[in-house]
Amino acid sequence: MSRKFSFSLGLAAAVFSTFSLIAAAPAQAADKLVIAATPVPQAEILEFVKPILAKEGVDLEVKVFTDYVQPAVQTNEKRVDGNFFLHLPYLNEFKKNHKNDLEVVITKVHVEPFAGYSSKYKKLADLPDGATVAIPNDPSNSGRALLLLSRQGLLKLKDPGNISATQKDIIENPKHLKFKELEAATLPRVLNQVDLALINTNYAIEAKLNPVKDSLFIEDANSPYANLLVARADNKDSPAVKKLAAALNSPEVKKFIEEKYKGAVVPAF
Repeated sequence: MSRKFSFSLGLAAAVFSTFSLIAAAPAQAADKLVIAATPVPQAEILEFVKPILAKEGVDLEVKVFTDYVQPAVQTNEKRVDGNFFLHLPYLNEFKKNHKNDLEVVITKVHVEPFAGYSSKYKKLADLPDGATVAIPNDPSNSGRALLLLSRQGLLKLKDPGNISATQKDIIENPKHLKFKELEAATLPRVLNQVDLALINTNYAIEAKLNPVKDSLFIEDANSPYANLLVARADNKDSPAVKKLAAALNSPEVKKFIEEKYKGAVVPAF
């Protein structure tokens, strides 16, 4: 056998061996990203971006919660990689009460205009003296409710711009409104038991209420309560989190929000 032929066989064997190794190597695993979210619209928006992220090598898992506490708690406990349910006033309030909070804001996604609903009255002017008003019991959203009531002329606050206002800040209550502070998720279920309820849009939509058509009054577009994608200090710069942030601020998501929610949810980017 000639040296040339022997060399050719050796080269062929090396090439074959290399290709065999490449073929045997497993495909690169997608980056796993687990995000906690409330059902509507947050989880729906996340489900919409799943295929977009899959093409970019990110396997997005959405864990759905129906309360406003566990998504933040599980983010801090590293049981999920981040969350999508809260706004900045809520996050700031949560941090006050949880000194070791690790949450970091990644990006704004949308605004859910807060609104007042009644199953008993068609016009705000019909609301009787001494009416019972149900509002959320978490500090950031109860303050939000009082500010919105103030803007309707139903009460007067010491500082009409204080997003942390409480009932102690009410200085005028001409209709002698009586307040019930309840867990936000329960408010649609007690609507027929009170005269007026101020309900977060995600829970309103779940209850088949249209904030634009069914409310007596609604926040305007200048609301400071944009819903946020939140991660932790230790993973905020990860490629998967950055890809999710880009997807949530994409033209495709903007179109999805506008077409699906028809003004009940508004893009914040």
